[in-house]
Amino acid sequence: MTKKLRVAIIGCGGIAKGKHLPSLAKLSQIEMVAFCDIEEDRAVEAASKYGTEDAAIYVDYQELLKDETIDVVHVCTPNDSHADITVAALEADKHVMCEKPMAKTAADARRMVEAAKRTGKKLTIGYQNRFRTDSQYLQKVCERGDLGEIYYAKAHAIRRRAVPTWGVFLDEEKQGGGPLIDIGTHALDLTLWMMNNYKPKAVLGSTFHKLGQKKNAANAWGSWDPEKFKVEDSAFGYITMENGATIMLESSWAINMLQTGEAKCTLCGTEGGADMWDGLRINGEDFSKLYTNHINLDAKGVDFYDGETESAAELEARLWIESILKDTEPVVKPEEALVVTEILEAIYKSAQTGEAVYFNK
Repeated sequence: MTKKLRVAIIGCGGIAKGKHLPSLAKLSQIEMVAFCDIEEDRAVEAASKYGTEDAAIYVDYQELLKDETIDVVHVCTPNDSHADITVAALEADKHVMCEKPMAKTAADARRMVEAAKRTGKKLTIGYQNRFRTDSQYLQKVCERGDLGEIYYAKAHAIRRRAVPTWGVFLDEEKQGGGPLIDIGTHALDLTLWMMNNYKPKAVLGSTFHKLGQKKNAANAWGSWDPEKFKVEDSAFGYITMENGATIMLESSWAINMLQTGEAKCTLCGTEGGADMWDGLRINGEDFSKLYTNHINLDAKGVDFYDGETESAAELEARLWIESILKDTEPVVKPEEALVVTEILEAIYKSAQTGEAVYFNK
């Protein structure tokens, strides 16, 4: 019988409970043997539901990393701790999946990439939107060249009123920012992946803190406290790449806009275009006529059978574990996630200085 990979979870809060733990639990190739959280009761709760009978509980991740039998660590903590925990885990001879965004700063993200190269351990970042059915399909379309050269794109992460009011989301010190680093990061990752373009040239950015000061505001999770709202409520970036391609990035938790959607992209190429606004649509020109194809992504094939489906989070977890077992590259490469962080940081810097930020100068 093949030995199961021994997995540890550091950070047993919302993203662990909502994504990592239930997805890993469906995999027969792993067992969850250690759980760590600064609030011990959360680690105990996670272990009782998902862990092995002898699963270990920790409040200090450094103690957890001393266990030489652990093969894989999932880092599900606030943004400001991603780099330190990931680097320590890699240096402790563990493979690491770290939740998005890769790190609070580009310098920290670079430390993570360097540690992975130095230790030879695998590192990936939790950009689960790459694993949606529409994303997987569109990436194959782009990879085959159906759209030609993609020279203009939009990365969409727009909520009309959905400010997360729990945890540390509104804490700039721990998060590094608001919707841009929280959900804008997904949209940008998705767009760069479709374009297969990771060479930014310059960035111009704007951030706004306009609606966060409103009291008793309408909000999906209840009104926020303006006194605690320390991050931007919307952010926008104009990104030019070395080959001349241009990306518009829009992100918000609260904005007066009716067309909303997260982790979506619009792509414009020399041979065709695509967007994710009304399902997945591919557009182009054939025989001097324009066409729009709505791609049917439904797994259902016959009546009374809905087809076999695997959620984006489940596919993400499975392919990550398989990359370790088969010694292949993970779908989300750390070098790619680093570029996402570098661009996000440049948008924040540009917004602060009022000037464009140039790369490689």
